[in-house]
Amino acid sequence: MSLTVAPESGVTLPCTSREFRNAMGQFATGVVVVTANTEGEVHAMTANSFMSGSLEPPLVLVSIAKSAKMHERITKAQSFGISILAQDQEWCSNHFAGKTHPVLVPNFVQLEHIPVVEGANVQVATVLRHAYECGDHTLFVGEVTALVQDQGPAPPLVFHAGKYAAIAGAN
Repeated sequence: MSLTVAPESGVTLPCTSREFRNAMGQFATGVVVVTANTEGEVHAMTANSFMSGSLEPPLVLVSIAKSAKMHERITKAQSFGISILAQDQEWCSNHFAGKTHPVLVPNFVQLEHIPVVEGANVQVATVLRHAYECGDHTLFVGEVTALVQDQGPAPPLVFHAGKYAAIAGAN
């Protein structure tokens, strides 16, 4: 990677993968759980590389590492779910990031035959429409087939600089 940087910034380029990741971590994001159902088995992973892509038709995008098990599962299922987590679901985010809670276990509900996390602020079911290679990741574009939003959503779970954060003034 070759970039031009102002000399006073103190940054040396090209940067390492870790330096790039740390820099991009300065962009606060929400936290989602991505789900897929393959061969009757629910699979899930935590992600923060999620965004809406289009209003007409309603599309969402998620970026998944090619090395992640979820990559193959979305490709195989040709669909995926997105659960936008609430601030009090940090334990759920950790669970699907490999840090399980000794007592709490996430539950799933079906939305158009797609598993989503029970109690999430927003639950989305999609059909896979596009998959774009993007370096060591793939951008999966899903067309929204169903959406449920909590009528009294809790403050969102936020991730910033490698840790969970709270939005100031959120109830």
